[in-house]
Amino acid sequence: RIEFSGREFALAMDPQQRLALELAWEALEDAGQTLEDINGTKTGVFLGISSHDYYTRLIENPKNLDAYTGSGNTHCMAANRISYFFNFTGPSLSIDTACSSSLVSVHLACQSIWNKESDLALAGGVQVILAPWMTVSFAQAGFMVADGRCKTFDSRADGYVRSEGAGMVVLKPLSQAIEDKDYIYAVIRGSAVNQDGHSNGLTAPNPRAQEALLRAAYHQAGVSPSQVEYIEAHGTGTRANS
Repeated sequence: RIEFSGREFALAMDPQQRLALELAWEALEDAGQTLEDINGTKTGVFLGISSHDYYTRLIENPKNLDAYTGSGNTHCMAANRISYFFNFTGPSLSIDTACSSSLVSVHLACQSIWNKESDLALAGGVQVILAPWMTVSFAQAGFMVADGRCKTFDSRADGYVRSEGAGMVVLKPLSQAIEDKDYIYAVIRGSAVNQDGHSNGLTAPNPRAQEALLRAAYHQAGVSPSQVEYIEAHGTGTRANS
């Protein structure tokens, strides 16, 4: 049994780490995975995390800094703490690709399972907003909407709204899930990741790159675009200059 000291858990640790650890427990419990069965297994942890608001607040007072500050606030430890707590020996990665961090985490978790690096995988993300500075910067860049309403895919689009949240899923090979008589929420047939390359700005999308990504995902999944009945898209609602 692993325990953390009160000071380490209450003061030095970013709440995002605590949330991720709690959600990992809940996800494993929901998946029917017992601590005895997963102890020492090749279980991978893939966690999307990008903000460091708690650390910026913590270092405002040097008296808050101690031996736990580093491990409590570096992003790599957010995933590593989960692996350490449950005694997982698979890959343990914290991923920051901005808005796509959680989905990229799922992609990498699937790749790890398909490549047999992991027999089981936890994938998800966490975001807690505890300081205003990044929001101020985004507002100065014209990203934030003034009325608090995101108008995605609308000619009136004038910005987006930052949000908080956390989530975690447990992934394993479909054949193994069927053999184990697990409750299966969904099947991931394929996934793909790319980057826009040149566009009309560092934060602006490239339609050609996005089309290529969709084609790669369909090919990986062995699915024809005509078979797709539902699409969930990410649209920030920020202005894009032509």
